[in-house]
Amino acid sequence: MYRLFLSFFFLLAVSSLSAQETRKVIIDADTGNEVDDLYAIVRGLLEPSWNVIALNAAQWQPAHWAVAQSMEESYRLNQVLLGYLKLGGAVKSYRGATNRLFDWGNLAQPSMASYHLIQEAHKMEDDEKLTVVTLGALTNIASALLMDPSIASKIAIYWLGTTYDFEEDILRKRDFNCMMDPQALEEVLKSSVELHVIPVNVANKMTFNYAETEQKLRGKHGVLDFLVDRWYQHLDGGRYERTIWDLSIIEAVIHPEWVEEVKIMTTKENYSRPVYYYKDIDADKIRAAFFDIVLTHLGEK
Repeated sequence: MYRLFLSFFFLLAVSSLSAQETRKVIIDADTGNEVDDLYAIVRGLLEPSWNVIALNAAQWQPAHWAVAQSMEESYRLNQVLLGYLKLGGAVKSYRGATNRLFDWGNLAQPSMASYHLIQEAHKMEDDEKLTVVTLGALTNIASALLMDPSIASKIAIYWLGTTYDFEEDILRKRDFNCMMDPQALEEVLKSSVELHVIPVNVANKMTFNYAETEQKLRGKHGVLDFLVDRWYQHLDGGRYERTIWDLSIIEAVIHPEWVEEVKIMTTKENYSRPVYYYKDIDADKIRAAFFDIVLTHLGEK
């Protein structure tokens, strides 16, 4: 009965907050690729200051270990998470591109995710921007920018990707999210869109211990059991410790006071444009906040 009351209270709170001034957010994720995406998505969906209007699926088809239909696997898992949280009617969920951008022609990979992004961007007031949190390849976002360049001034992208050497001012683009669609990254950099990036050499501080995670989450809620099961059922299961990369960018948007962000100017080959880079994060606060939020909303704390 207590758990039922908490679930009812959470849905009531989400409904009430959605009608207030909350940050309008789209989460774009390669959910099926790894373990961290699911933890980050649940955290984002539970954030009371966010109005998550869509949870979209991204591809990771170029990976050596990609499943036959990687985007569809992400889409399926998105439905599972929304189902557990009873948000299927409140949060839209769209399929993204099935592969990286085309090599020539108009380049874009149109999808329901990219069309919806364009539509929602144009709904924003002149002094507002739609927040797009991207946990995987930039395919869906780059496609939307290619299809309608005018949305560049109407959205702000928050993305995990690249490696940045802050001492030498060197940007490298060889990490997983970059390599899943190098051309999409080029198109985003080429555009004038506001871009915030947490590089993998900073996000790698965001580690979770399996024993602690299971002890705190197991038996508290269906979706929390699902997160624990995902840890060891994934192809690289059995780890005592795991980097929950994507949680860092989610929390950086929610709590900018817990991160250090700097503005850099990219070099000529990266289009000489400003990008906001997260230089450091308070991993302990982010980890503690995750457990506190999910257990407050979903558990018997």
